[in-house]
Amino acid sequence: MNVRNWRLPWRVGATSYIIDDGLVANAAFLAAHVQDMQLVLFDLPGGPSNLPDAATVARLAEIGACCDLTYTVHLIDDLATPASQRTAQHVIAQTHALAPWAWVGHLDGRSVRSAGFAADALALWQAQTAPVMAQVGASAGDAARLAIENLEGYPPEFVSPVVAATGASRCVDVGHLWLDDHDPVAPLLTAWPRLRVIHLHGVSGDRTEPHRDHRSLALTPPAQLDSVVHLLLERAFAGVLTLEIFGEADFWSSLATLEASVRRYRGE
Repeated sequence: MNVRNWRLPWRVGATSYIIDDGLVANAAFLAAHVQDMQLVLFDLPGGPSNLPDAATVARLAEIGACCDLTYTVHLIDDLATPASQRTAQHVIAQTHALAPWAWVGHLDGRSVRSAGFAADALALWQAQTAPVMAQVGASAGDAARLAIENLEGYPPEFVSPVVAATGASRCVDVGHLWLDDHDPVAPLLTAWPRLRVIHLHGVSGDRTEPHRDHRSLALTPPAQLDSVVHLLLERAFAGVLTLEIFGEADFWSSLATLEASVRRYRGE
Protein backbone atom coordinates (compact mmCIF):
# COMPACT_ATOMS: atom_id res chain seq x y z
CA MET A 1 0.00 0.00 0.00
CA ASN A 2 1.41 3.38 -1.03
CA VAL A 3 -0.52 6.57 -0.22
CA ARG A 4 1.13 8.35 -3.16
CA ASN A 5 -1.27 6.46 -5.39
CA TRP A 6 -4.28 8.00 -3.65
CA ARG A 7 -3.72 11.43 -5.26
CA LEU A 8 -4.38 13.39 -2.05
CA PRO A 9 -3.74 17.12 -1.63
CA TRP A 10 -2.02 16.47 1.71
CA ARG A 11 0.90 14.30 2.78
CA VAL A 12 0.09 11.20 4.84
CA GLY A 13 2.52 10.36 7.62
CA ALA A 14 3.04 7.98 10.52
CA THR A 15 5.17 7.87 13.66
CA SER A 16 8.71 6.60 14.07
CA TYR A 17 7.40 3.70 16.18
CA ILE A 18 5.76 1.47 13.59
CA ILE A 19 8.36 -1.29 13.47
CA ASP A 20 10.33 -2.32 16.55
CA ASP A 21 13.54 -0.55 15.56
CA GLY A 22 15.22 2.85 15.49
CA LEU A 23 14.56 6.05 13.59
CA VAL A 24 16.48 5.11 10.44
CA ALA A 25 14.92 1.67 10.13
CA ASN A 26 11.42 3.12 10.59
CA ALA A 27 12.09 5.78 7.97
CA ALA A 28 13.30 3.17 5.49
CA PHE A 29 10.21 1.06 6.16
CA LEU A 30 7.72 3.93 6.01
CA ALA A 31 9.15 5.53 2.85
CA ALA A 32 7.56 2.84 0.70
CA HIS A 33 4.10 3.49 2.11
CA VAL A 34 3.69 7.08 3.37
CA GLN A 35 5.13 10.54 2.71
CA ASP A 36 6.12 11.79 6.17
CA MET A 37 7.50 10.40 9.41
CA GLN A 38 6.97 12.06 12.77
CA LEU A 39 10.06 11.67 14.93
CA VAL A 40 8.79 10.82 18.41
CA LEU A 41 11.76 11.68 20.60
CA PHE A 42 12.74 11.18 24.23
CA ASP A 43 15.80 12.24 26.18
CA LEU A 44 15.58 11.28 29.85
CA PRO A 45 18.11 12.79 32.30
CA GLY A 46 20.60 10.05 33.06
CA GLY A 47 18.46 7.60 31.12
CA PRO A 48 17.72 6.46 27.58
CA SER A 49 17.58 8.86 24.65
CA ASN A 50 16.75 8.55 20.98
CA LEU A 51 17.69 12.13 20.10
CA PRO A 52 19.44 11.63 16.73
CA ASP A 53 23.12 12.36 16.35
CA ALA A 54 24.60 13.95 13.22
CA ALA A 55 25.13 10.60 11.48
CA THR A 56 21.53 9.54 12.09
CA VAL A 57 20.21 12.86 10.84
CA ALA A 58 22.35 12.56 7.72
CA ARG A 59 20.99 9.07 7.02
CA LEU A 60 17.40 10.25 7.58
CA ALA A 61 18.02 13.13 5.19
CA GLU A 62 19.31 10.69 2.56
CA ILE A 63 16.20 8.54 2.86
CA GLY A 64 14.01 11.62 2.64
CA ALA A 65 15.75 12.92 -0.47
CA CYS A 66 15.69 9.65 -2.37
CA CYS A 67 12.25 8.43 -1.34
CA ASP A 68 9.99 11.51 -1.16
CA LEU A 69 9.79 11.32 2.63
CA THR A 70 9.48 14.48 4.70
CA TYR A 71 9.68 14.75 8.47
CA THR A 72 7.83 16.31 11.34
CA VAL A 73 9.51 16.37 14.75
CA HIS A 74 7.65 16.13 18.04
CA LEU A 75 9.34 18.24 20.71
CA ILE A 76 10.15 16.48 23.96
CA ASP A 77 8.86 18.80 26.72
CA ASP A 78 5.73 20.90 27.02
CA LEU A 79 6.64 24.53 26.38
CA ALA A 80 6.31 26.57 29.55
CA THR A 81 9.62 27.63 31.07
CA PRO A 82 13.09 28.75 29.99
CA ALA A 83 14.28 25.18 30.68
CA SER A 84 11.71 23.70 28.28
CA GLN A 85 12.64 26.44 25.80
CA ARG A 86 16.28 25.35 25.89
CA THR A 87 15.32 21.70 25.43
CA ALA A 88 13.17 22.58 22.42
CA GLN A 89 15.92 24.69 20.92
CA HIS A 90 18.36 21.80 21.35
CA VAL A 91 16.02 19.38 19.57
CA ILE A 92 15.50 21.90 16.77
CA ALA A 93 19.25 22.36 16.37
CA GLN A 94 19.81 18.59 16.27
CA THR A 95 17.14 18.01 13.60
CA HIS A 96 17.35 21.26 11.61
CA ALA A 97 19.20 19.57 8.73
CA LEU A 98 16.05 17.51 8.04
CA ALA A 99 14.18 20.72 7.13
CA PRO A 100 11.12 19.40 8.96
CA TRP A 101 7.66 20.27 7.75
CA ALA A 102 7.03 21.30 11.34
CA TRP A 103 8.27 20.95 14.87
CA VAL A 104 5.17 19.97 16.85
CA GLY A 105 4.88 21.03 20.47
CA HIS A 106 2.51 21.05 23.43
CA LEU A 107 1.90 23.99 25.74
CA ASP A 108 1.88 23.37 29.47
CA GLY A 109 -1.45 24.78 30.65
CA ARG A 110 -1.81 22.83 33.88
CA SER A 111 -1.78 25.97 36.01
CA VAL A 112 -4.73 27.39 34.07
CA ARG A 113 -6.64 24.12 34.20
CA SER A 114 -6.14 23.80 37.95
CA ALA A 115 -7.46 27.36 38.30
CA GLY A 116 -10.63 26.40 36.46
CA PHE A 117 -9.64 28.37 33.34
CA ALA A 118 -10.20 31.66 35.15
CA ALA A 119 -9.60 34.76 33.01
CA ASP A 120 -6.80 36.15 35.21
CA ALA A 121 -4.96 32.81 35.28
CA LEU A 122 -5.32 32.52 31.50
CA ALA A 123 -3.96 36.03 30.94
CA LEU A 124 -0.95 35.34 33.18
CA TRP A 125 -0.27 32.03 31.42
CA GLN A 126 -0.45 33.68 28.00
CA ALA A 127 1.98 36.41 29.08
CA GLN A 128 4.44 33.82 30.38
CA THR A 129 4.08 31.37 27.49
CA ALA A 130 4.27 33.74 24.51
CA PRO A 131 7.96 34.70 25.00
CA VAL A 132 8.98 31.05 25.26
CA MET A 133 7.09 30.24 22.06
CA ALA A 134 8.60 33.24 20.30
CA GLN A 135 12.13 32.13 21.13
CA VAL A 136 11.46 28.56 20.03
CA GLY A 137 9.85 29.80 16.81
CA ALA A 138 12.91 31.96 16.15
CA SER A 139 15.15 28.91 16.55
CA ALA A 140 13.05 27.15 13.92
CA GLY A 141 13.86 29.98 11.51
CA ASP A 142 10.18 30.79 11.04
CA ALA A 143 7.50 30.86 13.73
CA ALA A 144 5.13 29.10 11.33
CA ARG A 145 7.38 26.01 11.44
CA LEU A 146 6.38 25.58 15.10
CA ALA A 147 2.97 23.84 15.21
CA ILE A 148 1.16 23.87 18.56
CA GLU A 149 -0.99 20.85 19.32
CA ASN A 150 -4.21 20.71 21.34
CA LEU A 151 -4.30 18.34 24.30
CA GLU A 152 -7.14 16.39 25.84
CA GLY A 153 -8.79 17.91 28.89
CA TYR A 154 -8.68 21.49 27.59
CA PRO A 155 -11.19 23.60 25.65
CA PRO A 156 -10.64 23.07 21.91
CA GLU A 157 -9.50 26.68 21.38
CA PHE A 158 -7.37 26.93 24.51
CA VAL A 159 -4.11 27.51 22.60
CA SER A 160 -5.54 29.71 19.83
CA PRO A 161 -4.93 33.20 21.32
CA VAL A 162 -1.29 32.62 22.22
CA VAL A 163 -0.65 30.87 18.88
CA ALA A 164 -2.10 33.84 16.99
CA ALA A 165 -0.03 36.29 19.04
CA THR A 166 3.24 34.53 18.21
CA GLY A 167 2.71 33.66 14.54
CA ALA A 168 3.01 29.93 15.20
CA SER A 169 1.04 27.29 13.33
CA ARG A 170 -1.48 24.78 14.57
CA CYS A 171 -1.44 21.02 14.87
CA VAL A 172 -5.00 19.86 15.41
CA ASP A 173 -5.08 16.47 17.10
CA VAL A 174 -8.42 15.04 16.04
CA GLY A 175 -8.04 12.01 18.29
CA HIS A 176 -7.70 14.22 21.36
CA LEU A 177 -10.90 16.01 20.39
CA TRP A 178 -12.73 12.71 19.92
CA LEU A 179 -11.42 11.57 23.30
CA ASP A 180 -13.09 14.61 24.90
CA ASP A 181 -16.30 14.06 22.89
CA HIS A 182 -15.77 17.20 20.78
CA ASP A 183 -16.76 17.36 17.14
CA PRO A 184 -13.44 18.22 15.41
CA VAL A 185 -14.99 20.01 12.42
CA ALA A 186 -15.38 23.42 14.10
CA PRO A 187 -11.85 23.38 15.64
CA LEU A 188 -10.39 22.41 12.26
CA LEU A 189 -12.17 25.28 10.54
CA THR A 190 -11.09 27.75 13.24
CA ALA A 191 -7.47 26.62 12.93
CA TRP A 192 -7.55 26.44 9.13
CA PRO A 193 -5.59 29.67 8.38
CA ARG A 194 -2.73 28.35 10.55
CA LEU A 195 -3.31 24.61 10.12
CA ARG A 196 -0.04 22.86 9.24
CA VAL A 197 -0.35 19.38 10.78
CA ILE A 198 -3.23 17.09 11.72
CA HIS A 199 -2.92 14.10 14.05
CA LEU A 200 -5.41 11.33 13.42
CA HIS A 201 -5.86 8.22 15.55
CA GLY A 202 -8.66 6.04 16.82
CA VAL A 203 -10.20 6.15 20.28
CA SER A 204 -11.49 3.17 22.20
CA GLY A 205 -15.06 3.41 23.44
CA ASP A 206 -14.16 1.59 26.65
CA ARG A 207 -13.67 4.35 29.22
CA THR A 208 -12.20 1.89 31.73
CA GLU A 209 -9.09 1.42 29.58
CA PRO A 210 -6.02 3.39 30.75
CA HIS A 211 -4.90 4.10 27.16
CA ARG A 212 -7.92 4.82 25.02
CA ASP A 213 -6.41 6.90 22.22
CA HIS A 214 -3.59 6.47 19.70
CA ARG A 215 -5.40 3.33 18.57
CA SER A 216 -6.20 2.11 15.09
CA LEU A 217 -8.53 4.25 12.97
CA ALA A 218 -10.49 1.05 12.42
CA LEU A 219 -12.15 1.76 15.80
CA THR A 220 -13.67 4.97 14.39
CA PRO A 221 -17.27 4.87 13.08
CA PRO A 222 -17.17 5.56 9.32
CA ALA A 223 -19.47 8.58 9.51
CA GLN A 224 -17.32 10.13 12.24
CA LEU A 225 -14.13 9.64 10.23
CA ASP A 226 -15.76 10.82 7.01
CA SER A 227 -16.75 14.14 8.57
CA VAL A 228 -13.04 14.90 8.97
CA VAL A 229 -11.52 13.29 5.88
CA HIS A 230 -14.17 14.63 3.52
CA LEU A 231 -13.76 18.15 4.94
CA LEU A 232 -10.02 17.94 4.23
CA LEU A 233 -10.71 16.75 0.68
CA GLU A 234 -13.32 19.43 0.02
CA ARG A 235 -10.99 22.16 1.25
CA ALA A 236 -7.84 20.61 -0.27
CA PHE A 237 -5.81 20.56 2.94
CA ALA A 238 -2.17 20.88 1.86
CA GLY A 239 -0.31 20.04 5.07
CA VAL A 240 0.69 16.78 6.76
CA LEU A 241 -1.81 14.33 8.21
CA THR A 242 -0.04 12.02 10.64
CA LEU A 243 -1.51 8.70 11.65
CA GLU A 244 -0.37 8.97 15.26
CA ILE A 245 -0.45 5.29 16.03
CA PHE A 246 2.18 2.76 17.07
CA GLY A 247 2.86 -0.75 15.77
CA GLU A 248 2.41 -2.48 12.44
CA ALA A 249 -1.07 -3.88 13.06
CA ASP A 250 -2.57 -0.46 13.82
CA PHE A 251 -0.55 1.07 10.97
CA TRP A 252 -1.94 -1.24 8.29
CA SER A 253 -5.52 -1.15 9.58
CA SER A 254 -5.40 2.67 9.90
CA LEU A 255 -4.14 3.05 6.34
CA ALA A 256 -6.90 0.77 5.05
CA THR A 257 -9.52 2.70 7.05
CA LEU A 258 -8.28 6.05 5.76
CA GLU A 259 -8.27 4.79 2.18
CA ALA A 260 -11.84 3.53 2.57
CA SER A 261 -12.97 7.00 3.68
CA VAL A 262 -11.26 8.60 0.67
CA ARG A 263 -12.97 6.10 -1.62
CA ARG A 264 -16.36 6.86 -0.09
CA TYR A 265 -15.84 10.56 -0.81
CA ARG A 266 -15.01 9.76 -4.43
CA GLY A 267 -17.89 7.32 -4.80
CA GLU A 268 -15.57 4.43 -5.57
